[in-house]
Amino acid sequence: MGLWDKLKGELIDIVEWLDATNDTMVYRFERYQNEIKNGAQLVVREGQIAALVSEGRLADVYPPGTHTLQTRNMPILSTLMGWKYGFNSPFKAEVYFVSTRRFTDLKWGTKNPIMLRDAEFGPLRLRAFGTYETRVQDAGVFIRQIVGTDGRFTTDEITDQLRNLIVSRFADIVGEAKIPALDLAANYEELGNFLTARIRPDFEAYGLELTKLLVENVSLPEEVEKAIDKRTSMGVVGNLGAYTQFQAANAIEAAAKNPSGMAGGGMAIGAGFAMANQMGQTMSQAGPAGAATPPPLPHTVQFYAAINGQQAGPFDPGALQQRIADGQVTADSLVWKEGMGDWVRAGDVPELARLFTKVPPPIQK
Repeated sequence: MGLWDKLKGELIDIVEWLDATNDTMVYRFERYQNEIKNGAQLVVREGQIAALVSEGRLADVYPPGTHTLQTRNMPILSTLMGWKYGFNSPFKAEVYFVSTRRFTDLKWGTKNPIMLRDAEFGPLRLRAFGTYETRVQDAGVFIRQIVGTDGRFTTDEITDQLRNLIVSRFADIVGEAKIPALDLAANYEELGNFLTARIRPDFEAYGLELTKLLVENVSLPEEVEKAIDKRTSMGVVGNLGAYTQFQAANAIEAAAKNPSGMAGGGMAIGAGFAMANQMGQTMSQAGPAGAATPPPLPHTVQFYAAINGQQAGPFDPGALQQRIADGQVTADSLVWKEGMGDWVRAGDVPELARLFTKVPPPIQK
């Protein structure tokens, strides 16, 4: 610094900061050898706090307004420096301007998927992102814990650490809440408010206040999203048979508009009709969605009977009943079916015994 710059620094008695950026949180006022004139005017604007640091120790803090830097309004600095004769010459102190406005639209998000256990999908990987707002709540704590001697401290220097805090707490809270993955979208606001309350103490340890946190999106893995899309499409289609017929009708209309392609179109239409018929039969056999499929018909037992000394049959119970009505088979006639070891009387077979009770006795002459 030249001689003129040195003299200019000593003559200037206005200490102020006009912030031309949107991301500066702390700015150190530059002055040659940190010398400030006695009686200098300290101008602190709305959204700012000024802090004086002497010999590495935080001294006086000034709220918004215009302040004259004299002994009577700098009790801490006067005590630290031990001035016996007042401020008759420039004194050395660093002036840090701290922005207390809200820093908005700060991004947070998961670098890697979060592993969770979902009641519907089982083990699941989730990604989430959103924005948050913060402001300096305690300038002294913020300067001591975070800024140090940085002459210009911006949001980029702390957002990575703040994002890590948010993501860590997000994983814990979502895991404890046990909210189904498909219901998270309906709880973004409640989730954001709960996260704000849980994370606020972590910010306060840095001298910051977390004013708002928003959850903008919680996404599932691509494979799961595709499966959900297919499931949704099936629900929208509804009656699959009617949908297939509708597609076939569209194919006919398209072929009619293209006479030159009728040959190939006819084959496509024929294939479409065949598929539609096959799917329609399948749908009609399956019945409405959710209906129970009936079991297969029971197997009919076949009997062989000894009629006039000859083996006859096989007969199902209905045909055998007709033979009983005609008198060809009686209760004493021998019958056999698969599974029997030998021929037995028809009246001794449980399936046939009831058939003989319906036959009227012979007419007495």
